[in-house]
Amino acid sequence: MDGAFWQGRRVFLTGHTGFKGSWLALWLQRLGAEVSGYALAPPTEPALFHLAQVEAGMVSTLGDVRDLEALSAALDRARPEVVLHLAAQALVRASYQDPVATYATNVMGTVNLLEAVRRTPGVRAVVLVTTDKCYENREWEWGYREDEAMGGFDPYSSSKGCAELVASAYRRSFFPPETHDRHGVAVATARAGNVIGGGDWAQDRLVPDLLRAWDAGREVVIRSPGSVRPWQHALEPLSGYLRLAEGLHRQGPALEGAWNFGPWDADARPVSWIVEHLAARFGDGPNWRVEVPEGAPHEARMLKLDISKARTRLGWQPRWSLSRCLESIVEWHRTYRDHGDLRHATLQQIAAFEADGHP
Repeated sequence: MDGAFWQGRRVFLTGHTGFKGSWLALWLQRLGAEVSGYALAPPTEPALFHLAQVEAGMVSTLGDVRDLEALSAALDRARPEVVLHLAAQALVRASYQDPVATYATNVMGTVNLLEAVRRTPGVRAVVLVTTDKCYENREWEWGYREDEAMGGFDPYSSSKGCAELVASAYRRSFFPPETHDRHGVAVATARAGNVIGGGDWAQDRLVPDLLRAWDAGREVVIRSPGSVRPWQHALEPLSGYLRLAEGLHRQGPALEGAWNFGPWDADARPVSWIVEHLAARFGDGPNWRVEVPEGAPHEARMLKLDISKARTRLGWQPRWSLSRCLESIVEWHRTYRDHGDLRHATLQQIAAFEADGHP
């Protein structure tokens, strides 16, 4: 990643009030970018966005990606060269509870973002963030590649597969590579694994659920201890998004399409491994037990990503092992417990990540 590229660069970031969005907004500020964000109010309380004072170094607009006119107006005010689209309904279990809102946000939100880009001159690079769950999951033990079929058992996964199809259709219909010299826009999608890190308080996510239970001194209840996921710190895929955006800006259509940003295969671990190792690092975590509620919604048991394309063509690879990732979560959460400076703590971890290798 070239820090000089981002200095003074105008960037439009949707979803900047969320967990990943807050980390990315702070990182862009650290790099010297001129960041404009568009999102709903933070989805949790507490929220990293507030605790780390993310708004202090950017232009923040509260709005809904389902509102095309408001989104277009915000994009027009920002006049960005780079657009990073993270806004989403990102929880599998929540998608069962409200599938209509999930599809409206994840599918039509993507349509609206790309429509707004069409209306805004000067945009050069667009990175649309989807998920590893967009693939038709066949419970394989090897990683999915970018050309595997889209699918999705649940509404969330399906909606992200739909968003991938929307991106492909818009790219071919309105931003075709053969006329790039005229429209100037390069579009790519990014698929990441199970992202974890300090400052996540979402419901029905493993690490936030663990931290809440331990803070309250409660026993931890685990639904699927044997389920394997491609765990990674939030900074891992975010570094990939930034590297991809740089490449799109410089190389245009040569880097369009879909990209996986996942961990090394060794860090695709079962849920039980995460629980045991995080508990060992805290040292004061209570016991945990397995309980599968009757009528619980379907959850995949095996999911891995093949990151060969990103390694080969972008020169990107993971920096932190899963063990180092868990250590960083414990460090961050202890600062939170001690009422420390969380903006400083978050920026410190970004700096440490930057220093650990050069993907």
